[in-house]
Amino acid sequence: MKLSPSSNNALDPLSNVLDVLGARVTRLTRMEAAGGWALAFPAIDRLKFVTLLRGSQWMTLPGREPQLLREGDACLIGRAEYVVASDPEMTPINGQTFYGANCDAARFGGDDTIGIGGSVTFSSSNADFLLDRLPQFLVVPRSSPASETIATILALASKEKEREIMGSEVVRARLADVLVVEAIRACAEFAEQADIGWLGAVSDLRLGRALRAIHEDVARPWTAAQLAKVAGMSRAAFSAEFTRRIGQPPLSYLRAWRLAIARAALKRDDATVAIVANKVGYASQSAFAHAFRRAFGRSPKAEARS
Repeated sequence: MKLSPSSNNALDPLSNVLDVLGARVTRLTRMEAAGGWALAFPAIDRLKFVTLLRGSQWMTLPGREPQLLREGDACLIGRAEYVVASDPEMTPINGQTFYGANCDAARFGGDDTIGIGGSVTFSSSNADFLLDRLPQFLVVPRSSPASETIATILALASKEKEREIMGSEVVRARLADVLVVEAIRACAEFAEQADIGWLGAVSDLRLGRALRAIHEDVARPWTAAQLAKVAGMSRAAFSAEFTRRIGQPPLSYLRAWRLAIARAALKRDDATVAIVANKVGYASQSAFAHAFRRAFGRSPKAEARS
């Protein structure tokens, strides 16, 4: 996913992460159902978003109470396994058997309930960086303007696929890019309200400033004190709040993002270890190689060869 820079050259963390990780919608699916039904789907490395165009359905994830989605609601699902059903008490069957390589739509007895979904995958091996920082499940209710936007884009993409006329692939690709951003942006709004993780921190007034500073200049030798000053907080308060919200201290996050960028860059034929190390702020190749091996279990050269 290539995102164009804005006119003021500000690089927001979400755009930066989606760009580096090569996030894209790889599949759009549709489900129509009536009567009693329940489908189970496994945990895989992808983001899944679903919106209901008609009817209602239950979503069940491990360790959570079943959640009822109604017409107009949307949700984001992380890498967790989940069950979608007309009744949460029903025993589910394997939903993957109905969505083969050339089948993106399934119908079960009628169309009282109609749902459209999209799967976001990542071109690099860094999916963990984002998936580990997003909630496993988050509902965007129909009362949110974002939910209507998601439903509209999904419906347009689905209709474009049915038309199969000149330029359809380009239109669907552009809609899919917008859909990724809108779905995660909607979840960020609710994550901030609920004080949830990375998405909430990106939207937070103070922590967001620090995160934008990191993503705009990742090679800079940042200190916790400098980032706290950007956030407008004391060093102790900033470090504590950053760690609480994101799950790791500021400089650990900076190191993780540097190495994620490096891992993606090493996949390109024109990238040498020295160039990549310098790009992400390491003064020496040996220091970079040590950090890389500790994070990923192999050397930068081995990563490049793979």
